[in-house]
Amino acid sequence: MKAGLISFFRTMVLSGAAALSAHAAWADNDKFSLASGLDYSTGKYGTANTTSILSIPVVGKYETGPWAFKLTVPYVRISGVGGVVPGMGRIKTGGAASKTQSGMGDTVAAATYSLYEGSTSNLGIDVTGKIKFATADTNLGSGANDYAAQIDAYQSMDKFTAMGSFGTKVLGSPVGITLNSVLYGSFGGVYQFTNQTSGGLDMSLAQRVSTSTEGQQELTAYVSYKIDRHLKAQGYVLKGYSSGSPEHGFGALFTYGF
Repeated sequence: MKAGLISFFRTMVLSGAAALSAHAAWADNDKFSLASGLDYSTGKYGTANTTSILSIPVVGKYETGPWAFKLTVPYVRISGVGGVVPGMGRIKTGGAASKTQSGMGDTVAAATYSLYEGSTSNLGIDVTGKIKFATADTNLGSGANDYAAQIDAYQSMDKFTAMGSFGTKVLGSPVGITLNSVLYGSFGGVYQFTNQTSGGLDMSLAQRVSTSTEGQQELTAYVSYKIDRHLKAQGYVLKGYSSGSPEHGFGALFTYGF
């Protein structure tokens, strides 16, 4: 199954459309996998103060036929004056003093269906539905459930694969804050250098979630290395181009398939 073209864990944990691709060129016949790593980002989000966010997710994935089901539970640590929510940017005014808070983040459940997989055209289309449950500790999430639906398409051309996605999010509004439903998408490509190594670029865009923040614009460069049949390592660096995004970020993910 060619599922999860933009299934990079940062998308699952932080709701960004950046891509550390789980492209089918790397897929085994494993039906269940566990993954964990870290995601770190820092930015001012349109203010004079810097906010740093560290996320350590645990990701479980089960694949059966054309379906793939994924559950992500993260630990989150945020240092700053407050008001910045992972994946959304600054949605409210923070305090005067910087502080550090940590704990459980929002849980994300996703289901992906392989809608089309051409054996001769090398064209694939996936559809995904996601629910972000407001399980985060105080000030580590928006405090409301979110819902998203997206479509991913990819076209393989020898060792290069062009990829794109388009989706919409219905954001729940916490008490005292109005959040907009937003459109988001990404485009990029991945190149398979060897049987073990691939890498690529991804540009992700999203509308602003509220009047107090800008939309998101993020460019991600990533690499994936298949250590053996079961274990895969991935890493990335990120550059943000709007105050709705972090200015810089990096991360790594290790996935083990059973």
